[in-house]
Amino acid sequence: MAIVMARGLRKTFRVADKQPGLMGTLRHLVRRRWRSVEAVRDVSFSIEPGEVVGFLGPNGAGKTTTLKLLSGLIHPSAGEVMVAGHRPFRRRRPFLESITLVMGQKQQLIWDLPPLDSLRVNAAVYGIDDLEARRRVAELAEMLELGEELTRPVRKLSLGQRMKAELLAALLHRPRVLFLDEPTLGLDVNAQARVRQFLADYNRRTGATVLLTSHYMADITALCPRVLLIHQGALFHDGGLAELSERLAPWRQVRLELGAVLPAEQLAAYGEIESLEGREVRLLIPRERLTATVSRLLTQLPVLDLEVSDPPIEELIGRLFRQGTVEP
Repeated sequence: MAIVMARGLRKTFRVADKQPGLMGTLRHLVRRRWRSVEAVRDVSFSIEPGEVVGFLGPNGAGKTTTLKLLSGLIHPSAGEVMVAGHRPFRRRRPFLESITLVMGQKQQLIWDLPPLDSLRVNAAVYGIDDLEARRRVAELAEMLELGEELTRPVRKLSLGQRMKAELLAALLHRPRVLFLDEPTLGLDVNAQARVRQFLADYNRRTGATVLLTSHYMADITALCPRVLLIHQGALFHDGGLAELSERLAPWRQVRLELGAVLPAEQLAAYGEIESLEGREVRLLIPRERLTATVSRLLTQLPVLDLEVSDPPIEELIGRLFRQGTVEP
């Protein structure tokens, strides 16, 4: 049975339609005009317990609005949503104890106090006794590689340390469902890798369900076998990341290092030239012609090095968002 279910989910906001300039401001004061913005349009999907699902879309596509609907922060305009057997917008205690929402651009820790003080407050809110709270903090701190950072004021922590402390606070009550909105936003490469590793370990240990949004494709490729793609408020793909890549990349990327500089006209006979810088060449070659073309390259050109790979997933997803469809 699905632990997260959305069916025909819609959210429409009523916003003021103000014209720019002084006259626009005066008209807005005298007679306000409004327009409707449909942030989420007929979104339907379900997530099974223990799944880790990536939720992708460009800025303004409706990702954060959908997460807020699933966590009960806002009420849907239409449709049905169930999370862990509850209707989120009712915000009842059993529901709140079963979920957590982490937003990379917002914090729940008290700025001038050490994280441990905020954790004690969280434990009291969720009715966790002191002994059990200390045990959970120690367990999560070990997984997150946090030590003395928990005793320093939050304002003195680095962004990476602060994000890990935020995750600890969000998971202290052992939620069954994690809604993560850009959890690695602004972190350096090493901090991102550590957060990703923690989330993977936490999912394996606890079986928690994770719905993750991120602008870093490394987060998605490392954690999410399945992805949901949303564009202009509408869901247009729900499926495996690997099969999506396979479907959208009917060609392979071939990188060449040549022994001499060759003209583009000569190289174009072997495939589409993606880049050409001196003796470094990248070609796009259809899958069905790959073996024969590579054989020709090796016998007909002065090849010093050759590498065959799939096109980067970032390019594939970017192309999807530009066209708003999964059709190749």
